[in-house]
Amino acid sequence: SISPLKNFVAGGFGGACLLLAGHPLDTIKVRLQTQPKAAQYVLYTGTYDCLRKTVSKEGILGLYKGMGAPLAGVAPMMAISFFGFGLGKQLQQTDPGKPLTHTQIFLSGCLAGVFTTVIVAPGERIKCLLQVRRKSASYCHKLKHRTNRKVFECLLEDVSKNGLYFLTYEYLKHFLTPEGQSVSQLSTPKILLAGGVAGILNWTIALPPDVLKSNFQTAADGKYRGLVDVLRTLLREEGPKALYKGFNAVFLRAFPANAACFLGFEVALKGLNIIAPGW
Repeated sequence: SISPLKNFVAGGFGGACLLLAGHPLDTIKVRLQTQPKAAQYVLYTGTYDCLRKTVSKEGILGLYKGMGAPLAGVAPMMAISFFGFGLGKQLQQTDPGKPLTHTQIFLSGCLAGVFTTVIVAPGERIKCLLQVRRKSASYCHKLKHRTNRKVFECLLEDVSKNGLYFLTYEYLKHFLTPEGQSVSQLSTPKILLAGGVAGILNWTIALPPDVLKSNFQTAADGKYRGLVDVLRTLLREEGPKALYKGFNAVFLRAFPANAACFLGFEVALKGLNIIAPGW
């Protein structure tokens, strides 16, 4: 049977695994996305150049800048996400012996997105500002003049994105399960593969909105009227390729981070089923 409570606890552990595996490349991604346009001075020529310069100037800890806020938020965020996903499945499940349809799984994932939109907003905003800051005073100025309304506007796309994310993972789990075996018996390499591919597909669709969000959140106050204004400005000044800034860093991060997330979730869930079967 589906237990939203177990999903909550296991999802929190999975979120911690995701952050530890993916934050360094997330920092690289944000810095690439928010650097000046090509006509101006280019800070970084690519993923490797950004990595090299960051480590050279700031040390290895420079890759973990801004980790404090998401560290406090990502575990509960993923816990809420997996809780919402589990609750969505539980609400739609009429027969425990009958698998849910793809549509039902997608809708369950969308419910997870609704839940996490509220949780993720403050930490996501602070993280982006910390990752691109050069001086503490600049960070404080931007933080003071941001409104929560703008952050929530940036995160509305998470609802459908979460639906696709969970649908892809669940589909791949069943696809990779040998005939005659239970999905719960899926091997660790196959769980990693399913989680990693789900993460890559998720970011293939989500990268352009993420670029808009990063530029909107880190721009000077009043520079943009909204995400549509960011889109128009980027297309006019840099062309369509601007929507895929940080492409390499995103996909280098997406596979290991999401593979670690789902593996952590599955391991924690199995452990909970053993020590607390009645939950």
